[in-house]
Amino acid sequence: MTAFSILDLSSIVEGSNAGQALANSLDLARHAEALGYTRFWMAEHHGMDGIASAATAVALAHVAGGTSTIRVGAGGIMLPNHSPLVIAEQFGTLNALHPGRIDLGLGRAPGSDMNVARALRRNLDTDPNQFPRDVVELQAYFAGDPQLGIRAVPGAGEKVPLYILGSSLFGAQLAAILGLPYAFAAHFAPGDLDEAIALYRRNFQPSAQLAQPYVMAGFNIFAADTDEEAELLASSMQQAFVALRTGNPRQLPPSVPGYRATLPPPAVAMLDHVLQASAVGSFDTVRNKVEAFIERTKADELIIACQMFDHEARKRSYAIAMDVHNALAETVAA
Repeated sequence: MTAFSILDLSSIVEGSNAGQALANSLDLARHAEALGYTRFWMAEHHGMDGIASAATAVALAHVAGGTSTIRVGAGGIMLPNHSPLVIAEQFGTLNALHPGRIDLGLGRAPGSDMNVARALRRNLDTDPNQFPRDVVELQAYFAGDPQLGIRAVPGAGEKVPLYILGSSLFGAQLAAILGLPYAFAAHFAPGDLDEAIALYRRNFQPSAQLAQPYVMAGFNIFAADTDEEAELLASSMQQAFVALRTGNPRQLPPSVPGYRATLPPPAVAMLDHVLQASAVGSFDTVRNKVEAFIERTKADELIIACQMFDHEARKRSYAIAMDVHNALAETVAA
């Protein structure tokens, strides 16, 4: 049965602050642990008024320290923003503190604009081979390769599984060549989903970490007791997407009844495109859409995103999503 996990952006809602957002992330992770989710990932974004997980390793230490069994990781670290040595040390430290519970997903997008990239002291190298080289270097630090001439401490010898994140064929090809799990960001960039998964599975080469292809897919679930309530709750994320795509990123706004009806046709078309990998509704509605998506992709794992203004409603949504998982598992077992 397809595993269910959580991708959390540690959203800062209007009228709140980063401290509360991070407290909500820990509360959600504890909730997810009790419900039986496989892993809890947080993402690196910079200069975003509505996202509190910029210092991703620090945020993950907060979450891992407050939970006990759920896997905790980055979905992901934008590796071009950092030296591989620093990431090996950060995630080596996390795994030393929480052995066997730490994941490291790696992306090649900046997670920001060019102004932020410069402020991060990022080398604005456009060489397409730099990201693959950085991934291999990072693997070498974890392996304690003496040819590097420096030892990551903590880091060397720590068993931190790597995942390649992507929304294009580039990441799929790299994950296949390196024999790593592949996580496709279908929850906001679904265009190349089917082709990327097919390419990854077709070209996969077994590695020391992974013998068979492993596909994760980002998927939005906004669940509530009724379809109407779920549609209302989803409007906060829809507003945030429209603001982001029009160059006006903001904190996560309150829900607005009938929000889609207020939008011009181009904005509606944009939302319909970017949110194709989504289920919005009651248990039955979500189950049907999730079942169809799993049948389409044969994903080994869904990593579920859910940005809601109301934290308790978001926890309820994830509880309904796990009810869907359990119901589907019973069907498979029958």
